[in-house]
Amino acid sequence: MTQLDEYWNKFLQASTLPPETKCAGDLFFEAKGFVSDQMNALVISGQKTAFFSSYATFAIDGEPLPVSGELYIVVDRAQNPLCVIELQSVNILPFNEVTWEMAQKEGEDENLQVWREKKQEYLEEEGSVLGFDFAPDIKLVYQTFKVVYK
Repeated sequence: MTQLDEYWNKFLQASTLPPETKCAGDLFFEAKGFVSDQMNALVISGQKTAFFSSYATFAIDGEPLPVSGELYIVVDRAQNPLCVIELQSVNILPFNEVTWEMAQKEGEDENLQVWREKKQEYLEEEGSVLGFDFAPDIKLVYQTFKVVYK
């Protein structure tokens, strides 16, 4: 049994969920200007309650979109489990329709302009690797979550 399996079992024992409840996977948070320890602290403290992904990455990788209610183990760089989060909502929207209220839930930036500049740079880099181009109306997958176990 792996360390993540053991952590998941401890979570299930501490929760009211049935023992057959499945983990949707593990998540590693990282962002330009933040090391993973800082990002993880934002998640655990409740300051970070959302994140954005490019829709193109799901399409290119052939991955299904996440679904509200899914449970994930948040891990650090060494794959040590830190907490379990539950997705509260999953929405697809264009980059240029992201509001400050939405971006602020990522807990990383001081205003919408800074968020847009950082996210655009990230999407341009990701697109150059995966084979898509940034456009102001590029689709994003916006996921909100809450920590349910730590």
